[in-house]
Amino acid sequence: MNLRCFAIDDEPLALQQMCSYIKQTPFLELLGGFKDAVSALEKIQELQPDLLFVDINMPELNGLDFVRSLHHPCMVIFTTAYDQYALEGFRVDAVDYLLKPISYPAFLKAANKALKLHDVGAKPPPETLSGNDEGLFVKSEYRIVRIRFNEIKYIEGMREYVRIYLTDGNPVMTLLSMKALEEKLPPQQFMRVHRSYIVNLNKINVIERNRIVFDTDVYIPIGEQYKEDFQGFVERCFL
Repeated sequence: MNLRCFAIDDEPLALQQMCSYIKQTPFLELLGGFKDAVSALEKIQELQPDLLFVDINMPELNGLDFVRSLHHPCMVIFTTAYDQYALEGFRVDAVDYLLKPISYPAFLKAANKALKLHDVGAKPPPETLSGNDEGLFVKSEYRIVRIRFNEIKYIEGMREYVRIYLTDGNPVMTLLSMKALEEKLPPQQFMRVHRSYIVNLNKINVIERNRIVFDTDVYIPIGEQYKEDFQGFVERCFL
């Protein structure tokens, strides 16, 4: 099945290039090209495309605000001449972010990401695994990553993000709140011990001076409001 696409860019040459790229890509179908976001709104509601290629820097309504205003859910690939918008693009759940001038190989790579997401329903799988409750699916850097509960050592909250530290491999960063993630973790295995930390109770080997020691240089403090619950866990396991 082809992905039905709109291209939106206030620069005529950039819009022409994007439309040309869409037309020459076998699994993409161009529904229309627009010079501004406002004129595209009505057509998006009418035709309900699968994928939008949207320039960020546009008059009247920029690409980021335009995507936030959409009622029809669809995938988005942002295009821009400025790289400082990458983080904002991630926050609105964009598939990818293309920096101008855009080559066809870069365009095709981004389009393939959208195709893969579309093949699994155009949305990430449910956050928790069904059936056996063994782990989570999280979105990280436009990828969907499966993380098993027994691979997690601890989780660090960083404002809108969390960083998940694993027993093997690099940490995984995802756009989630600590509260939302905590609700998905099995309470018999994970505990919030600080405003900024959740730990896997099965991975704790050393507790020192009101801190949990992971490895030789990671010390996780136990927050005042979490001390009672954590002390209860220690007492239940104490010989």
